[in-house]
Amino acid sequence: MRDYYSITELTREFGISTRTLRFYEDEGLIKPVRRGRTRLYRPSDRHLVRQILRGRSIGFSIAEIREIIEVYKAPPGEIGQLKLMLSRISEKQQDLRQKRRDLEDTLEELSRAEEACVERLAELGVTT
Repeated sequence: MRDYYSITELTREFGISTRTLRFYEDEGLIKPVRRGRTRLYRPSDRHLVRQILRGRSIGFSIAEIREIIEVYKAPPGEIGQLKLMLSRISEKQQDLRQKRRDLEDTLEELSRAEEACVERLAELGVTT
């Protein structure tokens, strides 16, 4: 394992911009070592970037990701983090299930509206 990674290496590895990495740094999620103007990322920063991107891909906000990272750093550490993750995952699943129900309801309503339009056009002697 290497001691440090450059900003270019991480952006290429994760397919993200330098601006994204700097944003995560500004948000306090990662803390690269500074040598002059150069940012050097430790393996732990690299791991955090991977976890941040994973969290973003499943719908976690930056605030939620920050909370999960902070829980890991404090007692009970990983156990607390995992329990918090399970709770947040459950919340996300419930939200998504509700959104899916809402979308299905909207699609049904659109189908009824479409059907009504087609029927009215047929009554008026217009074919679609």
